[in-house]
Amino acid sequence: MNEFNLDEVKKKYEVLRGKYKLPSFEEMNRDFYIEKIAGTETDFLTREIRRFISDKIFNYLRFVETLINPVNVPMFVFSVIKSISPEDKKILNDIYGKLSKIDIKLIRMDIDSSEKEDAQFISETFESWSKIKKDLSEILKKVKSTGEGKEEKNNSGYFG
Repeated sequence: MNEFNLDEVKKKYEVLRGKYKLPSFEEMNRDFYIEKIAGTETDFLTREIRRFISDKIFNYLRFVETLINPVNVPMFVFSVIKSISPEDKKILNDIYGKLSKIDIKLIRMDIDSSEKEDAQFISETFESWSKIKKDLSEILKKVKSTGEGKEEKNNSGYFG
């Protein structure tokens, strides 16, 4: 990645930020790694930003889905799930619903969108993500603290 390209992306973003009242480049970069756009030539900066948002939303949607509905998951996930309280499971379901709505919107926008729609999506999703990450972070802190110091030993021997 060369500095000139990143500076150009920042300049173009600042123009869009002023036009559409977007979050700062630094905030977006912190949460969605949009600096990576610097390695891409594009005339559609908002679409590229939407693509980075899409990657993150998809990954977290799958992670939360794994916690809510653990099918064919690694064994460590079950110990994580056991440590999640019923209240936190409700929050996870709410997070899942929010992420799902964003994912569906992303699919629709991938078919047809404009710069203005992309910008509105970026702003709305940044706001939603700020709440989602706070809630998810709180749940994961609890999971970490309940799992510390506990090491399950398997004394069943041969699997064979």
